[in-house]
Amino acid sequence: VQLQASGGGLVQAGGSLRLSCAASGRTFSSYAVAWFRQAPGKERELVAAISRSGGSTYYADSVKGRFTISRDNAKNTVYLQMNSLKPEDTAVYYCAAHARGSAYLLGPYDYWGQGTLVTVSS
Repeated sequence: VQLQASGGGLVQAGGSLRLSCAASGRTFSSYAVAWFRQAPGKERELVAAISRSGGSTYYADSVKGRFTISRDNAKNTVYLQMNSLKPEDTAVYYCAAHARGSAYLLGPYDYWGQGTLVTVSS
């Protein structure tokens, strides 16, 4: 599967952005998908993940209540709705996928898209 992330940009603190991860292939519903982020000088961290059917999700504590991950398997796309953005959310966001079951929502992830930069100004 090939992944294409988009939707990043510059937003003021308190604002919102929606990231999209578009996938190629006809078996997109066979893949769990996650969003990771990496800020300058920091390690990459798992932000949110969603199971193949969308029935199970995971959120990092730092984004719970502010970010929502969802998927539309008919459109081969996973979304990350980001609300109440904070300067500390500034990072390059990557989407990733694997074909294992929902027990592996935390990874490991095998397929990666290019990143999309999110910058939150204070």
